[in-house]
Amino acid sequence: MSIKNRRFFITLSLLCISTFTGCAHKPSNVAIPDDGVFTLAFASCARENQPQPIWTEIAKVDPDVFLYIGDNVYADVYEVNGKRSMQPVTTRARFDEAYAQANAIPEFAAFRKQVPVMLGTWDDHDYGVDDGGKEFAMKKESQQAFLDFFEFSKDDPIRQQQGIYHSRMFNDDGRQVQVIVLDTRYHRDAIMKDPNGRPENKGPYLPTADKSATILGDKQWLWLSQQLEKPADFRLIVTSIQIVAYEHSWEGWGLFPHERDRMYQLIAEKQANGVVFISGDRHLMEISKDEGQLGHKVPYPMWDFTSSDITRTLSEVNEDNTFRQGAVVRDTNFGEVVINWADNTVNSNIVLTARDRNGAVLNQQTVLLRDLQM
Repeated sequence: MSIKNRRFFITLSLLCISTFTGCAHKPSNVAIPDDGVFTLAFASCARENQPQPIWTEIAKVDPDVFLYIGDNVYADVYEVNGKRSMQPVTTRARFDEAYAQANAIPEFAAFRKQVPVMLGTWDDHDYGVDDGGKEFAMKKESQQAFLDFFEFSKDDPIRQQQGIYHSRMFNDDGRQVQVIVLDTRYHRDAIMKDPNGRPENKGPYLPTADKSATILGDKQWLWLSQQLEKPADFRLIVTSIQIVAYEHSWEGWGLFPHERDRMYQLIAEKQANGVVFISGDRHLMEISKDEGQLGHKVPYPMWDFTSSDITRTLSEVNEDNTFRQGAVVRDTNFGEVVINWADNTVNSNIVLTARDRNGAVLNQQTVLLRDLQM
């Protein structure tokens, strides 16, 4: 079905802490088939100086919304005389250079013209510093470069906001799909390294016991609370770093256990049904489900679909994840989220599918919407 013959209405979630945040596009009719199916695709970790043929496979999914959820470019990675160097970005020009390279990739440029809506967040490398947080000196310049790449207008209020968090509400023939895009960098406190070094098959970080340390910051937490008060049938929360899996000891919400608990508690307090998380960062694909098996209090099963690296070569994964559902794969991949609406909305299902560079299924899990209810 052609774009102009599809029927799908979008409303924007613009309320922020004081006024509202912006979005990359104005309210408009957006093309999806009127067939009771809503499709989102997402990806992360894309080196702009490498070929990215996987966009052709993502295009075949024909998503209604695409989410680019972090490390969309590697602005802090430089090639000098054929050698790779990583260092914090020090100029606005470097961000612009990296984003220009990404936009020049033929397969990405073609896909971008095709997809009706593209939203995103950043992670550390497009933010500008490896594993960085609020201490990064160039974060204001990085924000403006990011907003240019995602085509936010010059007068959009998000350009005056501290951080890039924003949301969209999609009205799919009377069903409300909320996409909440978090910023896990701009306000995040420093993370703590293990003084004993990096254990085998684990990352180098330890969880903090400092309950004043934050990932989102006070204003973003209040904004998120307001977003979760809005009526929605299905909510996709975008977080660049994993929220469910944490035993690997790399970056993730598990390094701030009180913040992870706060997220679950907030969902419960707001009676926010229908939440699924998507994440990137980890250079692997896995799907995790927290049912309280390690003692965490969950409002209902918390799903976290991780899809990371669209320019990766195959390698082995040797790390624990008690929450893992199905396979884990470290290779080129992207994620697909399909909502199959039922006549009685609560009987709908959400199919989480991880696909490889050829579009083949790596992992697929079906989530029943009725199981994501308080």
